[in-house]
Order: sequence, then C-alpha cells, then structure tokens
Amino acid sequence: MTLSVDVRHRLGAFELEAAFETNGRLTALFGPSGSGKTSLVNLIGGLIRPDRGRIAVDGRLLVDTAAGTFLAKHKRRIGYVFQDARLFPHMSVSQNLRYGRFFRPKTERYADMAAVVDLLGIGDLLDRKPNLLSGGEKQRVAIGRALIASPQLMLMDEPLASLDDARKAEILPYIERLRDETRIPIVYVSHSIAEVARLASDIVVLAGGRVTASGPTAEIMQRLDLLPEEERAEGGSMLDLAVSGHDDQYGLTMLTSGAGEWRLPRIDTAVGSRVRVRVRARDVMIATEPPQGLSAMNIVAGRIVEIAMGDGPEALVKIDCGGGILLSRITRHSVQALGLEPGKRVFAVVKAVTFDRANIASRAPLAGGR
Repeated sequence: MTLSVDVRHRLGAFELEAAFETNGRLTALFGPSGSGKTSLVNLIGGLIRPDRGRIAVDGRLLVDTAAGTFLAKHKRRIGYVFQDARLFPHMSVSQNLRYGRFFRPKTERYADMAAVVDLLGIGDLLDRKPNLLSGGEKQRVAIGRALIASPQLMLMDEPLASLDDARKAEILPYIERLRDETRIPIVYVSHSIAEVARLASDIVVLAGGRVTASGPTAEIMQRLDLLPEEERAEGGSMLDLAVSGHDDQYGLTMLTSGAGEWRLPRIDTAVGSRVRVRVRARDVMIATEPPQGLSAMNIVAGRIVEIAMGDGPEALVKIDCGGGILLSRITRHSVQALGLEPGKRVFAVVKAVTFDRANIASRAPLAGGR
C-alpha cells in the first residue's frame, strides 16, 4: 500500500510543508520536538484540514484541496493510537475493543476479535476496567481497539512516550508483531532513534516543518548528518544477521554475517532466525592489523568505502564488511595516524556488551517490504 503526502499548512507562526511517498510496512516520522510530526499525522488522520495539498492511500483520495475533496475522518478507514491510550473509563477492556466496530459497515469489517486479542496478549484483561491496567496494558488495548475497527492504515503518535523503560520493553515486541503479522501499513511518530531503528522499515525525517530526507531505514541511519544533534551518537548501521547458536555457559548468542561471526548478549531467539542489529558508529573501533589479546569479541574484516571528514575533530569511516556496511566514528587524527583511505583493508572491532535489547530486534524488511 502506498501513502502519498504533499501538504502545506500554517499553525500560528509554524508552517508545515511536507511531501513524501512511502510503501513501507512501518514508516517512522522522525525528528525533534516541534518539527511537525504530530501535525503531519493529524493531517493524514483527518483531524486537521490542510491549507493546501493532497493525501492519498493507494490512489484513494483523502484530501485534495484543489479539487475540494476532504474525506471525513470516520470515513478514512484509519486506526489512530495516541500518546495516551484514551480508553473509555466506564467500559471494560472488551467493550473498549468492540467500540470501533460499531462505526464500520459489516461489508468493510475484516478484523477478528479473537485474533487481535491473541496478537496483543490481552486475553486475561478483557473483564477489567482501564483503571486496573498498567500503562503498557492500556496501550495494547488501545492498539487492539484501533485494529478491530478494520483500518486500512494505522497511525501511531508516540505511543511509548508516556511509558517508563520497563513498560516500553513490554510493548515493543507487540508492535513488532503488529508490523510483521498483519498487512496493515503503519505510520509511527517518534523522536527516539532507538525506537525507530528497531521498528521502522522506512523513515521520513522532519526538521522545522520540512522533510529533510526519506527512505529505507538502513540508508537513513547511515546519514548521521540527518539526525537531530542530540541523537547523532545513536546513529550507525543496520545489519540483518542469522542466529547460528547460543552459548549457555557465558550467556551469549552467535550470529553470522558475510564478514564472519558476531557474539552478543543472549537473546531468546531460535537458531536459524534472522534478527536486525543496530551497530552504533561510536561503538566501532578500527584496526589495520588483526587485533590480538583484546577483550572485544566481535572482529570483522572489511574494506574502507568512504571517509567523511567533519569540520571538528571527528571523521566518519564507512566500511564494507562482506556486503554489510559498518560506520565508525573516530578522530581525524586517527585517520591520519593509521593511514586510512578508501580501499584499505581494515578490521572493525565492537565489544559485545555494547548491544543492549534496544539494539536488537526481530527482523523487519530493511527496505519497506519492497
């Protein structure tokens, strides 16, 4: 399904002018606070009428100001999940879930209540009222309510922003299941690079009300200059790796790539499964000879593809490791001292302990399902 957006809208002194097209399974609208992410998702959802522009889903017009078209929000077949769950406090979970179905004609209903409950793991919550739910449980119910309304598109506006780290860790796997097991495309608003790297197949980067870049997550994550300054330390590479085994004695998981084996803290994933791993550029060291006597467990060979010198003391080195690209953020002094240049054979070194759960995810298409 293709989402096409080309809109202009002024909100007080702020002007949003955004254009992009995506057929990603989960497209993240990413940028700092005040960049226009929520305004843009509200335009898609029909909560705001744009001053000018056009929005279409698979060619079905939601808005076209030139033609005088503005489809009412209840006719757009869009599920919306907000920062706060917005559940009806006087209704049980079961009643909240069924609420959206009443506004959908029977001919347009496809969502199965039992399947949605199973997908989100909320079967034991059905008789409870919202005041008896945790924050993560409330958000899972809110996602379920949006799904049961049989949407053609899901909008999720920073659904984890109000949750603590424990509740975020609880709900992220369910969003991954939603992305992987349903055919409903998702537009996901976030200012967290960790969330975006883990969940998104595609990214639309916003800054000051403008789209500064859009494309597959693996490509955008390598462009540290596109990330907000406060998030650039979290940027790096995305690797698609296969689980080859587990070391129970030391609590490690082994994964294979074109450049060799990786060792990470153990993840509960079956041998043969594929996972997506984020390797931050700040965590990658470079050696010109095979390192000896290191505590770091991940040493992969590669060739330098490109070196980008910054205005300050840093440089960004791009390394091709058997077809997988790694980025290393080092000093310009190190580039000169090591004699680094494109084409030079090097070894990338990464400590296993740099990989926390936020850097490892179930595999999603790195190019939007294309």
